[in-house]
Amino acid sequence: MEYYFSKTITGSFDNAVQKVTEALKIEGFGILTEIDIKATLKKKLDVDFYNYKILGACNPPFAYKALLAEDKIGTMLPCNVIVQEKEEIK
Repeated sequence: MEYYFSKTITGSFDNAVQKVTEALKIEGFGILTEIDIKATLKKKLDVDFYNYKILGACNPPFAYKALLAEDKIGTMLPCNVIVQEKEEIK
């Protein structure tokens, strides 16, 4: 059972984050939070990890409608979008 949508893009990690952010903006989403997992794991656990960011995206009209329908929906807001760097499959 898949619980996510996935898309693979090429280019640098920073460029991918920028492309994802721009695509979300076109759909009416802004980025409220950005969690850099690689930096956090290095700082907290002194471990190396690949580039991995969690973008907390929000579309205010959708969020408002959802909150009106179910006041506990805030546990699922903002919508998390991950961008992770993977090596090319050969």
